[in-house]
Amino acid sequence: MDLPVVVEGNLVDVLRDSVYPARITSVNGVIVGLERIPGPCTGYVLPGLVDSHVHVESSMLVPSRFAEAAVPRGVVSAVADPHEIANVMGVKGVEFMIRDAASVPLKFRFMAPSCVPATEFETSGAELGVKDVEYLMGRSEIYGLAEVMNYPGVIRRDPDVIAKIEVARRHGKPVDGHAPGLRGEDLDRYMEAGITTDHECTTEAEAREKAEKGMCIQVREGSACRNMEALAPVAKEHVFFFSTDDMHASDCLRHGYMDRLLSKAVSLGIDPLRAVKAATLWPSQHYRLGGGYLSVNTPADMVIVEDLEGFRVREVYIDGKLVAEGGRALFEAEPLSCETGIVGYDTVPGELEIKHGGDSAKVRVIEVHDGQILSSGHLISLAVEGGVVQPDIERDVLVMAVASRYARSRPAIAFVRGFGFDEGAISSTVAHDSHNIVAVGTSYELVSKAINAVSAEGGHYATDGIREERLPLPVAGLMSTEKAETVSAAEDRLTELVRSMGGRLRAPFMTLSFQCLLVVPALKLSDRGLFDSSRFGFADLFAD
Repeated sequence: MDLPVVVEGNLVDVLRDSVYPARITSVNGVIVGLERIPGPCTGYVLPGLVDSHVHVESSMLVPSRFAEAAVPRGVVSAVADPHEIANVMGVKGVEFMIRDAASVPLKFRFMAPSCVPATEFETSGAELGVKDVEYLMGRSEIYGLAEVMNYPGVIRRDPDVIAKIEVARRHGKPVDGHAPGLRGEDLDRYMEAGITTDHECTTEAEAREKAEKGMCIQVREGSACRNMEALAPVAKEHVFFFSTDDMHASDCLRHGYMDRLLSKAVSLGIDPLRAVKAATLWPSQHYRLGGGYLSVNTPADMVIVEDLEGFRVREVYIDGKLVAEGGRALFEAEPLSCETGIVGYDTVPGELEIKHGGDSAKVRVIEVHDGQILSSGHLISLAVEGGVVQPDIERDVLVMAVASRYARSRPAIAFVRGFGFDEGAISSTVAHDSHNIVAVGTSYELVSKAINAVSAEGGHYATDGIREERLPLPVAGLMSTEKAETVSAAEDRLTELVRSMGGRLRAPFMTLSFQCLLVVPALKLSDRGLFDSSRFGFADLFAD
């Protein structure tokens, strides 16, 4: 039997909405004693913090390396959707994540991906059918069905989509939602299928309707999408969870994780106890994680913070063991590796050029929005020279390409606005959700160069035509086995080069990756062509 572990501090009792000095004793990872003591005490003892929805792959770290960065910020549990690697490798990818996570104390609670492939309008590396979901649901490491992104399929009761939902319900496990902008009768029909959460709300009105109809709102505040400020009024009135959805390693190291979310929530007027419950009790109850509060016979998962405003983390205990102190993990990951899964390209500019017979062409242009996964579409006239439609750097209209990573084919080409480059190109093998190769640049030549470069080893790539920077992601072209600090430093070099090219987006590679996400409005690009997600069908590039 292990020796008792004793922690003293101001206990944040999320069951009784109170704070009082307490002594907590645990043995073998379980709390065996909890008593009030005379004050005063320094520090506040919280239950372990929970991220209710995160794609670990978006950190660009394998789960074990992710844990090294997340645990010192108070994260004890992560409800993780391995949807990204599943689109590349199928069930093998999910099993890789489970195996890699086993070497670290962070409690990964994996969900079974529900939409692989996300749509039928792109080339994916795998398919997870009903039998695959049934297999995964039988595993103890799987806690539910991950976000059901095919909301049109749910609304029209597509048999395959509904069958996956029914598998989860039969196993008594929750079903997560993904319903950007869904309102009214369509929302009612979506919820009637058994879907209980949504992390895609961007406006107070949308979140309020969903919450009043009984949906659990996951207030998203991650690296790419930050919706807390807009949703705070609803969070003050309804049960909610915190979600990052996508959290970059560099953001976690520099700005914090769940500690930052708690601090921001309080700064927006959300009561500290309410904010703590949204990061502990409520998601733990919903996903049946065990714990979520501190009491006798619960897991000794505890986070000690300096106060209930800044939430600066002093110590983190998982199952009664001190696993992080002073912002440093006290454990070391043992990361696993796997194949990259990318075909090589040697494209030339002529393969990418868009031909047109006139002097100008009116085309549909994707417009990106900083900090949002949503995009919009515009009609813009572009010059035609030598029979080739030209980008317009002065108006920030650049060339965009998506090439299948699974089999060599001619890339799909479109135009995009919002990146701001004066000269250069970037590319990546992180492109939600099928993770084909995506590139944006000021010329067909530089986009061609960027596709070829990133296909060699996976990851992110940038060039201004002379200089180059790379962030290799050898694990499925999505993740690195290096430490968070190493990945963050490489990301910094990439960002610095992109800034020197005129780039003005806060997270250019993450924004780039979402321009292939066909299940989010409005205009996107897959390896098969321009896609209008509002109509859920392909769109012509030319509007004239």
